[in-house]
Amino acid sequence: MKKNAVSTITVGLIQMACSPKPEQNLKQAIESIRAASEKGAQIICLPELFLTPYFCQTEDTQNFALAETLSGPTSETLSKLAQELEVVLIVPLFEKRAPGIYHNTALVIDADGSIAGCYRKMHIPDDPCFFEKYYFTPGDTGFKSFPTRYGRVGVLICWDQWFPEAARLTTLSGAQFLFYPTAIGYQDEDTNVSQQQISAWETIQKSHAISNGIFLGSVNRVGRENALNFWGRSFICNPFGNTIGQAENEPQIVIAQCHLPEIETVRQNWPFLRDRRVDAYQGLTKLYLDDDE
Repeated sequence: MKKNAVSTITVGLIQMACSPKPEQNLKQAIESIRAASEKGAQIICLPELFLTPYFCQTEDTQNFALAETLSGPTSETLSKLAQELEVVLIVPLFEKRAPGIYHNTALVIDADGSIAGCYRKMHIPDDPCFFEKYYFTPGDTGFKSFPTRYGRVGVLICWDQWFPEAARLTTLSGAQFLFYPTAIGYQDEDTNVSQQQISAWETIQKSHAISNGIFLGSVNRVGRENALNFWGRSFICNPFGNTIGQAENEPQIVIAQCHLPEIETVRQNWPFLRDRRVDAYQGLTKLYLDDDE
């Protein structure tokens, strides 16, 4: 973490509905960031692919035109905003890295407007209405965190949130905050099990906060887009897994204060990191353990 004598950091999540017009979504994001800053937020996270509707519901080459480079207009605009407001921003983008290579990426912009780092989504789903393998090359950044003015920030993206290995490795890089920009919802035929899905989604992420002793923020979008109903429910929890801020299913800014000494207190009382048997986890590097292994 860069020099910072403050022990309590205020985090903001921007839960929003996304229109077909990128310029309108960017305007909405900027207004929401300003509003979150006015409420005291120092680290602010936007939802996954916030500039556009969730286009991965279909496979269409025309959607590649939505991508931009990391040094493109969105990052330039939001870097200036971060510097103006002196806030850290987590900015998810559809990244065009090279012809034919696209990533689902999140930039971490520091409070002086500089780029603290970027994370490229590692786990890429391929399910009905979530055809991400068609668009995104799996990330090559690995799992890491980035020093910012207000603490060390780790980022994982949506489908990554179901994998405990990703959260653990990000924590081991020194993260104090773990953010999950997300676009998750259900189809109409899943309505009867939607509450189970939402509960499982919240539970798995809170378990990462507990097992790693870390503050965690998950920010979803809301509204219906074609076949998907995005359920919102963005939340922030502390290292004990207690919810300290949560939205419902409507556009909303979630604000919560994170008391950094809680990280050490929880890790002292629940020493999961201390008691790991790193000498016995070699099997995690294999896809599956056959009977003779």
